[in-house]
Amino acid sequence: MQIYADNAATTKMSRTAIEAMLPYMDQVYGNPSSLYSIGQKAKEALENARERCAKCLNADPRGIFFTSGGSEADNQALVSAAMLGEKKGKKHLISSAFEHHAILHTLKKLEKQGFEVTLLPVHENGVVRVEEVAEAIRPDTCLVSIMAANNELGTLQPVKEIGALCRERGVLFHTDAVQAAGHVKIDVEDMNIDMLSISAHKFHGPKGVGLLYAKRGIFLTNIIEGGAQERGKRAGTENIPGIMGMTAALEEACARLEDYTKRLTPLRDRLIAGLDRIPYGELNGDREKRLPGTVNFCFEGIEGESLLLLLDDKGISASSGSACTSGSLDPSHVLLAIGRPHEVAHGSLRLSLGDDITEEEVDYLITSVTEVVDYLRRMSPFWRDLVSGKRKHVFEA
Repeated sequence: MQIYADNAATTKMSRTAIEAMLPYMDQVYGNPSSLYSIGQKAKEALENARERCAKCLNADPRGIFFTSGGSEADNQALVSAAMLGEKKGKKHLISSAFEHHAILHTLKKLEKQGFEVTLLPVHENGVVRVEEVAEAIRPDTCLVSIMAANNELGTLQPVKEIGALCRERGVLFHTDAVQAAGHVKIDVEDMNIDMLSISAHKFHGPKGVGLLYAKRGIFLTNIIEGGAQERGKRAGTENIPGIMGMTAALEEACARLEDYTKRLTPLRDRLIAGLDRIPYGELNGDREKRLPGTVNFCFEGIEGESLLLLLDDKGISASSGSACTSGSLDPSHVLLAIGRPHEVAHGSLRLSLGDDITEEEVDYLITSVTEVVDYLRRMSPFWRDLVSGKRKHVFEA
């Protein structure tokens, strides 16, 4: 049996997205900045895509800027808010300790430029507390950036409440919605969102394309200099095929959202219940405030890399955290942020289910993970120390 259970890393492109891209590869292939007809047809498609993406997010089309993906959109959002704040004498930014590195690394860069950053704790359930955001906001705060859903844990954040707080305090609010878009409903007006980032390949669109939404009146700072594309805010000839694929994928994901949630949530809970039976293992993050298809567990006495390789032998594609840090030997900063000790954080497993997962496949995942964890523990000197009492268990059996 072959099961792809790493949809949080990337998704298989949908047939709808592929078919939406094809005409813009070999028929309407003109540069949308050109004046001749084939270029103008491409420009019409571009603006049509802008309107359609905006509709999916309940946003003003004039606030949609197409990017190369979520990382670029995150960078531009944070830098823009910082530059706007600096003009007003406000150089304090707030985020959380378990954000994606596109956020955290940009914040470090801004710190070197004289900005002050507060990273909020996320606690054991992997959810940012609104009251702690309120306590952290100062008169010189120019931005709060909290992700909509964590990319490793799958936990959902109180975006609407944080956005309302920021509106009340007169502070810009950005959310990295890369993991959330296409998986939970996003409404920038209802959720009080000033800026938002998404990436197409997380909801069955193509890689290398995403968008940044910025509420009208927010002046964006250019990250990429060059031509006047995207109303002068993002240089480079627009990736029309990718944008059309993303648009089709986003529309499809939003249209099926209710059915997707109803079908996937019970299967996710079945998976959690099955993995819960493995002794000295524990679910990471809140049991209910999470994406419909994402599960993350830690198991004592094993290494995540060995777990992944043995699961691959059983036909299961999974991960131990973010795909962006898969080459790192360091434990996940997300798991450390929720209080997992290093030795436990090394033994993590993220399973992110696809739309077409079945009960039979979920049961196979449970059986396979149970067998591999047991096999690795029998080989582990660290596990023998735990069993003999030389070391103390972190989790209960």
